[in-house]
Amino acid sequence: MITLFAGGAGFGLPEISPYCTKTEVHLQMAGLPYRKKDANPDESPKGQLPFIDDGGLIADSHFIREHIEIKYKIDLDAGLSPLERAQSWAIERMIENHFGWATVPARYLIKENFEKGPAHWFDDAPEAMRPALREDLLDEIKRRLWSVGLTRLSESEVVDLGVRSLVALAAILGDKPYLVADRPTSVDGITFGVLAGVMTPFFDSPLGREANSFPNLVAYVARMMRQFYPDHPWTVATPDVATGGGSLPRLSVAAMAK
Repeated sequence: MITLFAGGAGFGLPEISPYCTKTEVHLQMAGLPYRKKDANPDESPKGQLPFIDDGGLIADSHFIREHIEIKYKIDLDAGLSPLERAQSWAIERMIENHFGWATVPARYLIKENFEKGPAHWFDDAPEAMRPALREDLLDEIKRRLWSVGLTRLSESEVVDLGVRSLVALAAILGDKPYLVADRPTSVDGITFGVLAGVMTPFFDSPLGREANSFPNLVAYVARMMRQFYPDHPWTVATPDVATGGGSLPRLSVAAMAK
């Protein structure tokens, strides 16, 4: 049986890492039995979560997907046209290489959120070491955010960039149940994971409030949560939208083209 090494539940989420959520959803989509174990990034061959053991260790959510599709002869995007597959890849890159980064400051750089969330990862360390460990984590997060350009921007600029991605996602989703098909496909794994991570009521942030103002995205996350984590008590208030859809706030698609 496949073993999925992930971050575990927390922050009001069934899985704290959107990339681990992506892989767990992919395993469920593939119908593959697996067991899940909490792990630390330094246990991974690539120094990051998730990774799996399936007769050997495979790390990185993208390459885990490739592995399971090749080994078990499964296509998570079966039935999609070449254009839909290309659109799925473009959406995935927008989320992983842009929007996902824009969500990180909410969890780490807002003092109250960091103290109630990631700071507790070191609670089992000797008390005298905890402040230094927490500071080291923040320094590493800031270094990564600087390298991708986000901490060179103001908070409002980061939120504005995040909102542009939210507008794009809301427009792509429209009144469909999922992003590119009438069933979940590979791109829904990471989209769900990142959106849930910023929408969770455990953290309050400007970008989180913006994300929760899109009725069809909120309904989409609730739909995915019911399908893949039915036992998880998802407490974000779902707007009165039965199947998704709803008007887009503030920034129009036309404005994005300017």
